[in-house]
Amino acid sequence: MKITGMLALFFTFLGSSKAQIETTYPTYLGNDLGLTFVKNNATFKIWAPTATKVKLRLYAQPQGGAALQTIDMRGGVQGTWVAALVGKHLGDYYAFSIMHEGIWLNEVPDPYAKAVGTNGKRGMIIDLATTNPPGWLIDKAPALKNKTDAIIYELHVRDASIAPNSGIKNKGKFLGLAEQGTTNEQGLPTGLDHLLALGITHVHLLPAFDYSSVDETKPTLSAYNWGYDPQNYNTPEGSYSTNATDGNVRIKEFKQLIKVMHSKGLGVIMDVVYNHTGSTAESNFNQLVPGYYYRKTLAGSYSDASGCGNETASEKAMVRKFMLASLLYWVKEYHIDGFRFDLMGVHDIETINEIDKQLHSIKPSILLYGEGWTAGASTLPESLRAVKKNAPQLKRVAVFSDDVRDAIKGNVFEPTDRGFVSGKKGLEESIKFGIIAATNHPQVNYQAVNYSSKPYANQPYNTITYAECHDNNTLWDRLTLSHNTATESQKKAMHKLAYSIVLTSQGIPFLNAGGEFLRTKYGVENSYNSADSINQIDWSLKTTNIDIFNYVKALINLRKNHPAFRMPTTALLQKNIKFEQNTNSNIIGYTINGIPAKDGWKKIQVWLNGNDVANNIMLDDTKWTTAILNNTFETTTAPKKLILQPFSCTVLYVPN
Repeated sequence: MKITGMLALFFTFLGSSKAQIETTYPTYLGNDLGLTFVKNNATFKIWAPTATKVKLRLYAQPQGGAALQTIDMRGGVQGTWVAALVGKHLGDYYAFSIMHEGIWLNEVPDPYAKAVGTNGKRGMIIDLATTNPPGWLIDKAPALKNKTDAIIYELHVRDASIAPNSGIKNKGKFLGLAEQGTTNEQGLPTGLDHLLALGITHVHLLPAFDYSSVDETKPTLSAYNWGYDPQNYNTPEGSYSTNATDGNVRIKEFKQLIKVMHSKGLGVIMDVVYNHTGSTAESNFNQLVPGYYYRKTLAGSYSDASGCGNETASEKAMVRKFMLASLLYWVKEYHIDGFRFDLMGVHDIETINEIDKQLHSIKPSILLYGEGWTAGASTLPESLRAVKKNAPQLKRVAVFSDDVRDAIKGNVFEPTDRGFVSGKKGLEESIKFGIIAATNHPQVNYQAVNYSSKPYANQPYNTITYAECHDNNTLWDRLTLSHNTATESQKKAMHKLAYSIVLTSQGIPFLNAGGEFLRTKYGVENSYNSADSINQIDWSLKTTNIDIFNYVKALINLRKNHPAFRMPTTALLQKNIKFEQNTNSNIIGYTINGIPAKDGWKKIQVWLNGNDVANNIMLDDTKWTTAILNNTFETTTAPKKLILQPFSCTVLYVPN
């Protein structure tokens, strides 16, 4: 039986194949849910098929105060309720309340709300056209020929600027990331100028939609959070604006940030969290259509594949409709260039492929990727979900490679476990698997790959290659924890080797903010709600570790200048990457034929030494030139007997 939200019967599994019968819900076929505002005409339409009565209330304030007006909404088609207002209501706030089984539920904005006031408790009537910064209508994203040309940089809006040494005026704000000419105390670029100097192509912003855990009335004093607790999906987070009360301001300032980044050649990716809501019973979804938007167990409790108390049911028609409408809105209204799907493995494959289809139809260069796993068991069968093992069923959507991540530095759930870069043996095939971006290659022994016994990427652009992200320890902290006897110099070499693997491998490379100068969170493994003192980017580290910054910058430049490191098809990888055989333990070498990729180098060799001792390599009779010699960018004729220093990367080439 095909599972869709348009069916009254569908299967939910919890260790069995028993069917659960669910209430029949009508599917609304229109595209006008939420508020439609045209020339002082405001039309409100919500989907609440189980409601017996619905009231719309208007307010002068974003919180508190008596209602200015209460309107009884009238029933519409396919489970909708409608109200229309004529007059000067711009700037008014609004909320809905439904009667369900004889009880009036809490007032909430509808899920489609595009503007909200303080703490997102009420929607706001605005004219979106007035929120556009000058030149917005001609704003364009930077060109991206192939998805593998992208170099993604993951960044939390607040972390980027909140430190006293950021040199940024609008600390913790969208506008802070849009500032130019900012420096740390030693005069080195910070913020936007730092990103431009580094050379990345896309900035991946941790959740920038409206989330619930930060009190927007006192954002600088409130609890910190990454933002994976969604409240209003279609409006920017108020604590990142200079005025959370006025819904217009957060929209204008987020658009301004995007426009500035586009003008500097940077794409903007949003981290989106449709797999669960921050609250469950009290969520906007549940207050309008109790129970519908979520999966439940046979016993009637909320299924919790998110690990956050609930999981949304993307396979249901109106959940899928909401996700599609929300994503399309961010692309069309905010010019967003890509999305990272938190716990994408919670969502069903059909929905993710429909998202892929519709978003690519309006923005062919869009980047879509997500976590191919869940945080707990789901009632939807794994065969139907967008988990990593089902990635071959996805089209132009990428999954994170935890295989290469953990091969590089060790299992993220075992802080003292070492990886290839810190000397652990037996991970060569897992690193090779990462180098060829989890695709099919004749020289990889898939039975020896750490988590995957077969390739799961159809094409290189279906894999995100990374060593660290906001989750778990920073790479620098991890190296300290897992190799506490290593010297500072040895750990720096390991760190350089890790970044060398990521940026010379195929697929789409992904970097964590601050890793380019050894960011630390002082050993805090899960800093989602830690203080700024833990999460902030300490810009003095750029001065202290300028050698690491310069090395990562040069790696990025190397990748951008040489398409052989970012080939767009599996066929090209299979034919043009050849791994060396019979190398010593923890030594990986391979040759790339650069000619088919139209590279300026006709042959490239990469050597990776994950040992704590040097190894000697005898090169062939080719006249090789060094691009990187043992973690140092250096151009010289390579000796026949090449010495690979401990924890090092060496790149050789033959020019055309």
